[in-house]
Amino acid sequence: MAVYGYHRVSTREQHLERGIQEIKQYCAEHKLPLTNIFTDQQTGKNFDRPRYLVLTQDVLRAKDTLIITELDRLGRNKADTMRQIQMLRDKGIRIMVLELPTTLIDITAMDNKMAAMMMETINNLMLELYASMAQAEIEKKEKRQREGIEQMKRRGEWDRYGRPRKATADDFGDVYEMVLNKKIRPVDAMRKLEISKATYYRYAKEYAAKKVKIY
Repeated sequence: MAVYGYHRVSTREQHLERGIQEIKQYCAEHKLPLTNIFTDQQTGKNFDRPRYLVLTQDVLRAKDTLIITELDRLGRNKADTMRQIQMLRDKGIRIMVLELPTTLIDITAMDNKMAAMMMETINNLMLELYASMAQAEIEKKEKRQREGIEQMKRRGEWDRYGRPRKATADDFGDVYEMVLNKKIRPVDAMRKLEISKATYYRYAKEYAAKKVKIY
């Protein structure tokens, strides 16, 4: 019956520390024996994340507890997020979301079966609602990005700026060194940096030649 935390941010520019401290503080205040916190710096659009996969496939066991700060730290695609929640529940894992007070109540400890059933229903409704909000937020962001690109194209500025690269020189260099040292595979680096195979090998060539700065 171990307790684990999970926290995710989308980019290396965002900081993991706030979420980590929030989980640690909650566990300390409620005397929960926190075993470990797993983190990823990767998009929330899908669940193909290195540390999340380790956590869910190799670490979590029945009767364990998984704590996250906010539902969108788990994922931003509603359907996929709800499937992940159901998968974890089917394994007998309890999920606690600090922003959702109803998930912090241990339903299994309730003597009144009707009250427990009602609480579970409320829990499911709240999770659905927050998952919908997370997806709506990312869809709105993508819409603004598309509109911004279209405006640049209409003004004739897109050719000058082009599509921004997702990885900076420091981002790629740090991760690529892990590949060179055989700590991770190239495919893991591509996922971490959110770049395609073609872009990865182009960056690798540039990094080796040290002739072109990656912006």
